Amino acid sequence: MPEQEFAFKALILVSRRRQRERDRRRRRLRRYWVHPISSARITKGAFELLYPELREYPEKFINYFRMNMTTFDELLDRVSLRLARMDTFFRRSVSPTERLMLTICFLATGDRFTSLYYNFHLGISTISTIVKDTCQVFWEQLHEEFIPTPNRQRWLQIEKKFQEVCQFPHCVGAVDGKHIRIIKPPGTGSEFFNYKKYFSIVLMAITDAEYRFVAVDIGAYGRTNDSMIFKNSFMGQSVYNRQFDFPPPEPMPGTNGPPLPYVLVGDEAFQMLGNLLKPYSSRGLDATKRNYNYQLTRA
Repeated sequence: MPEQEFAFKALILVSRRRQRERDRRRRRLRRYWVHPISSARITKGAFELLYPELREYPEKFINYFRMNMTTFDELLDRVSLRLARMDTFFRRSVSPTERLMLTICFLATGDRFTSLYYNFHLGISTISTIVKDTCQVFWEQLHEEFIPTPNRQRWLQIEKKFQEVCQFPHCVGAVDGKHIRIIKPPGTGSEFFNYKKYFSIVLMAITDAEYRFVAVDIGAYGRTNDSMIFKNSFMGQSVYNRQFDFPPPEPMPGTNGPPLPYVLVGDEAFQMLGNLLKPYSSRGLDATKRNYNYQLTRA
C-alpha cells in the first residue's frame, strides 16, 4: 500500500512538472515576428517624420538635440562607419543617422526606453543595444581627443585659467562626484543605495576652469562616499603616485616664498592630501579662514 501511494504521488509530481514545462513553452511562443508598431518604423517613426522637419528649423534642432546641426553632422561623420549595419532580406537595418539620433535623444532627455519605443517604432531590446553600442563607439572614437591623459603642459594651462577666472593660484582642477540614478541591479543588496535614498553609480570627475572634463572615473557604488571613491579610483591613485605628472612645486606668483605644490580643490567630503585642498570646517572661523573658504569655493 505505501508503495502504491508513493507511486501515485510521484505520478502527480511528474504530471505537474510536465504541465509547467508546457506552460513555459507556450509563454515563450512569440505572437509576432515583428510587432505591428515596430513594423511601421519606416512610415511613422520619429526619424522618418521628425528628423527632416528638424533640419529645416535650426533653433528647433538645437532644442531637440542640445547641439546644432554642424556639431551633429561632424559627430555623425566621425562615428558613421562604426555604426553602419548590413541590410538583410528580412528587414532594413537601422541607419547610422537614426542610431545617432536615438542615442542623443536618450542622453539629452533621459527618456525611458518604453517612450523611445513608441516614438521611434523600434523594439525596446533593440533600443537598449543601439544606445549601449553607440555610447561605446563615442568613447572609443572620441575620448583620446576630448579627454586625453593630461600632461604637465595641460596642467599649467588649466592653472593659468583658474588664476585668471577666480584668482586661485596653483589650482589645476576641481574634483567632485555626481550620483547617476539607476535601477537596482539584481542581487546587489544595498551596494548601490546612496544617502539620498535612491540607487546610483558615481561619476567622479576633475574639471578645468571652463567646466570641461579633464579626467573621469565612472561606476563606483552609490553607497560609497566621495573621499573613498577618489582614493580608490584611478584619479586618486594617479594623484597619490604622481602619475598625473603635476608640475613640480613652485613659489606663489609674485613671491619669493617656499615652493608650494599644484593642487586640486574639492569640498568637505574629501580627505586632505598634498595635492588636494578642501575648505576649513565652518566652526570657529576667523577672517583669514573665511576668506580662504570663499576663494576655494569659487574655484
